[in-house]
Amino acid sequence: MKTTPDDPARTRRRLISFVCAGVAFLVLAAIGIYGLVTGPNDAAPSPDEPPSPIRIDPDSLLPRLPVIAPSTDAEEFARDAAHALFTWDTASGFLPLDYTAVLLDVGDPTGNEQAGLASDLAAYLPSRDAWVDLREYSTSQHLTITDAYVPEQWAQAVEQARPGQLPVGATAITIEGTRHREGIWNDEPVTSEHPVAFTIFLACPPDDPPTGSRNKTGTPEAGAVPSCYLLRLSMLDQPLR
Repeated sequence: MKTTPDDPARTRRRLISFVCAGVAFLVLAAIGIYGLVTGPNDAAPSPDEPPSPIRIDPDSLLPRLPVIAPSTDAEEFARDAAHALFTWDTASGFLPLDYTAVLLDVGDPTGNEQAGLASDLAAYLPSRDAWVDLREYSTSQHLTITDAYVPEQWAQAVEQARPGQLPVGATAITIEGTRHREGIWNDEPVTSEHPVAFTIFLACPPDDPPTGSRNKTGTPEAGAVPSCYLLRLSMLDQPLR
């Protein structure tokens, strides 16, 4: 059988095809190896996309005065009052009178003990001049309570009281704890701790109080929440035991 030799042009075309196929294979192999080495390419977020908004409650950034929640439980109310009495911050923008008002607002609704309570509070809080000095050091204070109890001496005080001298539901709670102060001195934070003890005199409504509380004239206030109220404070570190 007679064979015809290949056309030189056809041979060149085949050779070129084989070379191109080999080059393409090498390129694809190189890309695959590079992908295995570098791993997946996580696309960065587009600079045109706005960042996710972060919601900040402006009220949560504002300084707040202590709060004494209404309660008919003598110890619970006394603990809240004690924290309010010792919690203040000179950098808050408030003044001692603002903190005093928090406690006077839960004082004797008849007004009989308000003047005495205001005098007691003045002995616990810094004076206005002292407040200005403490503010230069961003001084703040709070209280940790270790114990709260009805002192045994309270029973003796009740026995010695004249008829009608104590309001209905009057009691006493002695608070023991630690006063903590923080501030800045020479650009360095400083702290101090001091044990404290004092007695809170208060009155709580009976278990089945009439509807509403009583105002200064003694008539019930419709819709008022029954709660204990402050009478007086002992001198600091001179509590009933």
